[in-house]
Amino acid sequence: MLVIPMQLYRGTFDLLQNRGKNIVPFSAEAIIKMNQFYLSLRKTKCTFFRRIGILFFLIFSLAPFTLFAQFNVSRLPYSDTAPKYNYRDTLVKKRFGRSVFLLSTTEALPWLFDRYIAKADWANISFKTVGNHLNPNSWFWDTDDFLTNQFAHPSHGSIFFNSFRSNGYSFWQSVPATFAGSYVWETAGENQAPSINDFINTGFGGSVLGEITHRFANKIINNRSRGFKRQASEVVGFIINPANGLNRIMDGKWGKVYGNANACDSTKVYFEIDGGMRRFSVNNHDGGFSWYGRIKLLYGTPFENYRVPFSFISINTELGKSLKSNVNLISAYGSLTGFWVQYTDKSQQMALLTANYDYINNDAFFYSSENIKLNLFSKFKISNKIKISTTFGTGPILLAAVPDPYPNYGRDYDFCWGAGLSAGAMISLDDRFFYGINYRGAWFKTYSGNASDNFLHTVTSELGFKIIKRYSISAEPGYFALLGHYKHYPGYDKTYPYLRISIRFNTTL
Repeated sequence: MLVIPMQLYRGTFDLLQNRGKNIVPFSAEAIIKMNQFYLSLRKTKCTFFRRIGILFFLIFSLAPFTLFAQFNVSRLPYSDTAPKYNYRDTLVKKRFGRSVFLLSTTEALPWLFDRYIAKADWANISFKTVGNHLNPNSWFWDTDDFLTNQFAHPSHGSIFFNSFRSNGYSFWQSVPATFAGSYVWETAGENQAPSINDFINTGFGGSVLGEITHRFANKIINNRSRGFKRQASEVVGFIINPANGLNRIMDGKWGKVYGNANACDSTKVYFEIDGGMRRFSVNNHDGGFSWYGRIKLLYGTPFENYRVPFSFISINTELGKSLKSNVNLISAYGSLTGFWVQYTDKSQQMALLTANYDYINNDAFFYSSENIKLNLFSKFKISNKIKISTTFGTGPILLAAVPDPYPNYGRDYDFCWGAGLSAGAMISLDDRFFYGINYRGAWFKTYSGNASDNFLHTVTSELGFKIIKRYSISAEPGYFALLGHYKHYPGYDKTYPYLRISIRFNTTL
């Protein structure tokens, strides 16, 4: 039996009142509300829920003391979360009419192309099909191919998102527009029944990719530049974020010199590009080497402006020779909010909540997921020449596409939910030699497909050496391991080892 005496709670409350102001930033108003919440828990009639609720309340109340007890909060470098630059990424006046127009255009143009040029059967819609789709019971899990479901729909959703984002709305205000655009397309843009997986992929994945493209398109375009460089940046920005490009054309901003130097996004971007050879294998049956290229971008840092959504962005993309797709990897995530765990002269630790999109599609293996993680980013300075950085993250997987060797549902993959875990460490010696190791694991349960439990394990290591300034050589061995346990079929255990060898160039933009 769980017994929580009133004295324990009173001791906790006294600690919050009398000592908490020197350890954690709880306001007096917050403490009063916590007291009221506790009293409401005490009045709950169900004994079980009352005890569980009080237990979680005490854990929540004491958790900040566990996190912050190592240091004085007054030493934190950023007492508020306002950006350090003057760049404003939302308009003072929001343009709802323009937003709706762009969203409607984004819905209409693909449908018109598919209906009258491509002559696609699914584009033959009518009032009858729309009426049927408004019935919630009509929704289902579709059987489209992996590339369409897991890549094309999130990409389309990013344009829905930026129809509002590029017209003065914030990240959180633009997210509902993405899901609204997805709902309209599913119910009125096709004659097949609305797809649950398309709604999630377009809404969630579109919001993640949409904010990333919004920030990078604005980063690329410098309103003070001229000539060929300016026109090239406008074109690249349009390709990355078509909604923003159309807005610039309609507003007469394309190529126009205006504003001041402080009006641009001054966030630092770390850029890294690899070129080399790679080899994938299946269950130790070696495949041949083929060329590949990889680009990694880090926008901002986990340790600044951490409460501004997507103030820190990580993108890892890989292209290469493949029978399936030349785009083999897109792994992207952005920070939603965060808080300091530790800050000293020798170490910094930051907890960040991130929204993540992962897409893998090569000749040996394919997988995709959309998930949310709570991550701990840490940096340790052992000496002037030895530095260590670590990451740890865990959280729910909202939707994943996991390979299925028994395709009984019109797909060679199942839609799943689950939970993920990641950890990694990197050591740098004199900024010349570095070694890193990373682990990513996930457990999946089937939404749609063969009833199963799947476990995915990924282990990668990387060894690098700087040859000259900004250039280094790198070797990266690793493997994917997928274990499947099926209710009606034999289980399976497949391992996909790989090796990458490359020359790397890096810089800060």
